[in-house]
Amino acid sequence: MPITDSAADDSAADELSIADLQRHIRHMYFEKDAARGVDGTFMWLMEEVGELASALRGNDQQNLAEEFADVIAWLATIANVAEVDLNAALQAKYGRGCPGCSRLVCECPNSEKP
Repeated sequence: MPITDSAADDSAADELSIADLQRHIRHMYFEKDAARGVDGTFMWLMEEVGELASALRGNDQQNLAEEFADVIAWLATIANVAEVDLNAALQAKYGRGCPGCSRLVCECPNSEKP
């Protein structure tokens, strides 16, 4: 779906792929994000991770969903600034299964981080 400036046009989208999200975030914010740089953007991402940690300890599902969305949006933002294609990175690392055991259902020992 092409990015538009109209919120009404965006309401038709039921799903947003990682690639679409990264393009969407880039379209909306890239000039500001590039000016902030990787270090400044990383600090915003960490702030959102902290807010997610707080939301996980609460019982407000709406806030929890919003904080997950914020973390993913800021991850896409920093990927844009660092010139990393998230879709390609995810496909390369996880597209064929677990990076540790290469299975679609991980069989790595629990003591290992897959």
